[in-house]
Amino acid sequence: MPSPSSKRAPRAAASNAVRAEWLRRVHAEYRSAAITQHLTLWLIQLGVSPDLIHDGLRIVKDELAHARMSHATYRAAGGKEAPVLAQETLGLRRSSSEPLHLAAARAGIEVFCLGETVAVPLFKVLREGCTVPQARRTLDRVLRDEVRHRDFGWSMLDHFLEFPFADDVRRLVDAELPAMFGRLQRNYAPPSAKGNDAIAAEDRAWGLMPPARYGKIVERTLERDYAPRFAARGFDAVRAFEAGRGG
Repeated sequence: MPSPSSKRAPRAAASNAVRAEWLRRVHAEYRSAAITQHLTLWLIQLGVSPDLIHDGLRIVKDELAHARMSHATYRAAGGKEAPVLAQETLGLRRSSSEPLHLAAARAGIEVFCLGETVAVPLFKVLREGCTVPQARRTLDRVLRDEVRHRDFGWSMLDHFLEFPFADDVRRLVDAELPAMFGRLQRNYAPPSAKGNDAIAAEDRAWGLMPPARYGKIVERTLERDYAPRFAARGFDAVRAFEAGRGG
């Protein structure tokens, strides 16, 4: 007979909040796949390095794998609904009068240099408290991939800063980085999240964390990642972040 210590601990009960969050993550991963596919098309049209293009296509496959695994976690939590995607969000927009390199730079900076950079510490913290096996496997895979996704964004920016249109990209970053940071802060640290530090232990076991924790991670990412990475490329992320705070 197996010893008591060899028996599996009972799985934490899944709340409605757990199911809602994992279904939201399915939607988010599909959206990331679509946006990356669209951005990679633009990179092809701009004639960038084939290595960068291959990296973008690999990320699309990653995001679809994340969506599949997130859906499996949602089902393991008792979810039964099929994902309903907001199709109008599954792509990038560009003014017909705007040069393609500026539209691509904007998307790459906001989605990857900002979004995927903060995703690394966010998923690290989500994973630390996660004990449900299916959820943990999903977060293991996502966290491993996010590091490469983050690096893709900074590599793309470096490529653009070496092209003949580098001055245009620099002007875009200086002009639009505050608004990008403002959107990031509103997304991860809305006023409703302030002081909301509590979460049920069962929800934490399923890979959720308190809403207030997101904002703290964003602030830490500014110090550890955004500020030094942008400074190395000639941009003041701290000033842009503070300007975006009130935006």
